[in-house]
Amino acid sequence: MKCAVSLTLVGLLALLHGVSPLPTTSSSTSFGIDWSEVRPIEEFEHIKAHLRTPTTATQNTPNRRIVNGQEARPGQFPYQVALLGQFNSGVGLCGASIITQRYVLTAAHCVYIGVDASTPVANGTAILGAHNRMIEEPSQQRITFSASGVIGHPGYDLFDVRNDIAVVRLDEPILYTDRIQPIRLPGRSDTRTFAGLMGTVSGYGVYSTANPGLSDVLNYVLNPVITNADCRAAWSGFEWLIEAQNVCQSGDGGRSACNSDSGGPLTVQDNGESLQ
Repeated sequence: MKCAVSLTLVGLLALLHGVSPLPTTSSSTSFGIDWSEVRPIEEFEHIKAHLRTPTTATQNTPNRRIVNGQEARPGQFPYQVALLGQFNSGVGLCGASIITQRYVLTAAHCVYIGVDASTPVANGTAILGAHNRMIEEPSQQRITFSASGVIGHPGYDLFDVRNDIAVVRLDEPILYTDRIQPIRLPGRSDTRTFAGLMGTVSGYGVYSTANPGLSDVLNYVLNPVITNADCRAAWSGFEWLIEAQNVCQSGDGGRSACNSDSGGPLTVQDNGESLQ
C-alpha cells in the first residue's frame, strides 16, 4: 500500500528492569548486532494495540516506508541515525537525527514501551555515519544508550499521536566527521509552517511494497510540504489527527516515508542548509 499523504509530528524538544541487552554476534561485519532479531517498530505490540488510526485502509492511510524514493549517496545525510531500541519482545528499528554531540532526536514511540512517556526501552544503540547499516563501514560510529538517557515529551500520547517526540542521551559523545554532523533546528521564534517547500525524508525502513523487508542502505524521498488545511481535506473523516504540532507532506507519485522510518528526519532547505 502506498500513502498519498505522509504526516510527521513535531513538538517541543523528544530499562525495563531485567530486560536483556541487544542481541550480539561475533561477526565483525555487523557491529555486534544480530540483525535477524531487528524488526520494524510498527510490528511491536505497543504500536499495533494502541495506535488509534483509521480502521479502513485507504489511499490516505498513513504508513512509514521510504517507498518509490531513491538510494542516498554515502554521506548525503550526515545527521541521519539508525536507532535500535530493546523492547520486551525484540529490537525495534527507527530513525533519528543528531542534534548535539550527546543527543539524538527521535519519535517517542521508538523509545517508549507503552502509550505515554512512563516506561522507556531497556537500552539501545545509535548507529551514525552509516550508508549500509549491515556492514562495518569505516565511517560508522555505534554508541549505546540506557533507559536513563531517554527523555520524552511529558504530553506524549500514543492513542492520539500527540507530542510523539523524544531526545536520547548517548552514553558517549559523538565524534563529528564529514559523514557525521548535527542537523540545524528552527529557532524558538520561527513560526513558519514551511508549506510549499520541498521536504526530504530519509531512513532505512521498508522501501518497496513488492519487497517488504527493511532496507540495508539509506534511502530518501522528496515531496512538497502542504498546509494543514490541505492535509485535513486529504484526511477526510480523520481530521482530528491534524493539529498545529503536525507537519504534513504530500505523497505525490506514491512517494512516502513509512515502516521503520519513524523518528527520522524531515528537512527543508533554508539558505542553502538542511533544516529540520
